[in-house]
Amino acid sequence: MLRSLFSGISGLRSHQTMLDVTGNNIANVNTTGFKSSQTQFQDTLSQVVQNAGGAQAGTGGTNPAQVGLGVRVAGITTNFTQGASQITGRSTDMMIQGDGFFVVRKGAESYYTRAGSFDFDSTGQMVLPGEGALVQGWAAVNGVVDTNGPLSDLRVPAGAIMPAVATTSATYEGNLDADAADGTVLERTVAVFDAIGNERELALTFTKSATGWSLSATDGTATAAPGPLTFAADGSLAAPTTLTVGGVTVDISALSGFAGLDTAKAKTQDGQAAGTLQSFALGADGTITGSFSNGLKQTIGRLALGSFTNPSGLEKAGGSLFRTSVNSGEPQVGAAGTGGRGSLAGGSLEMSNVDLSAEFTSLIIAQRGFQANSRVITTSDEVLQELVNLKR
Repeated sequence: MLRSLFSGISGLRSHQTMLDVTGNNIANVNTTGFKSSQTQFQDTLSQVVQNAGGAQAGTGGTNPAQVGLGVRVAGITTNFTQGASQITGRSTDMMIQGDGFFVVRKGAESYYTRAGSFDFDSTGQMVLPGEGALVQGWAAVNGVVDTNGPLSDLRVPAGAIMPAVATTSATYEGNLDADAADGTVLERTVAVFDAIGNERELALTFTKSATGWSLSATDGTATAAPGPLTFAADGSLAAPTTLTVGGVTVDISALSGFAGLDTAKAKTQDGQAAGTLQSFALGADGTITGSFSNGLKQTIGRLALGSFTNPSGLEKAGGSLFRTSVNSGEPQVGAAGTGGRGSLAGGSLEMSNVDLSAEFTSLIIAQRGFQANSRVITTSDEVLQELVNLKR
């Protein structure tokens, strides 16, 4: 049989693969986080008709004569360029700006994806819709995230409780007017909490007399009366600098005694009431911060991202997921914005990076290549028909 027949068949087969890849790209033009693929061809073995000859005295060298035996698909590579951003406004939609993959778990196997359209299941676990894969990251303990620890399933349970914290210290700052009239009374209060979150009012009362300012304090049950305040020549408070009321240590060392200013106030206290989770937001570094009913915010967890030395070596596992292969390298897992990993944008999704104009051009090329190879087969068949008809 003619070699051209088999060359034409290999061309049909290869261009059919190109059509399949192009068709899949076009089908996923609106798939979140989809990465398009390109087909690469290479020629197959060539049959040597005449070997090369070296130059000799009086005779020139000759080149080898070879007949190619067709084409084959050398590879189908994945294009990991950034897709366009689509703003959704959903707090659970997340987009990676730069390199990296979200890490998810199905059963005992870890997968990687660029599709950040997440949801919550009935237990508060963050999952991929349709797949049910569990998003991986680091859970916060008392608002602190250890990114050096092992990965775990991220959970943002509705109604999560921020425990109450008893107030142990409070701070006051500002200035007491040295020229205030005798008998002037200033009361500055701050809310403090006990171990179960009960709120009480801690009040510091400053009284001006002919000899200067004096101080007393109460929280409704306990009192303290450190007495006169002594200021240094430069206006800073010399003594006393602290007092204790009902188990709360009050630092007043930042008070001053300049003339003409009355700005004394409570600055901070380290207690808090209990609160329930109301909403959450995602930071650019993957930190999930919850807003609680007590008006405070606390870190709930942090998303993990994985990066690869050769992302094109990843194997597509369906559902917009990738799994590692022997040529992708091991995942380098860490926080967003570190180690070459991209940052995150909440309320947005990464769209497919399929370029329709390029795909339709590829479609035309594949179609014409298929037609040309089918013409080779037709022509070869006509030649064989002529050979058969030689003897009649």
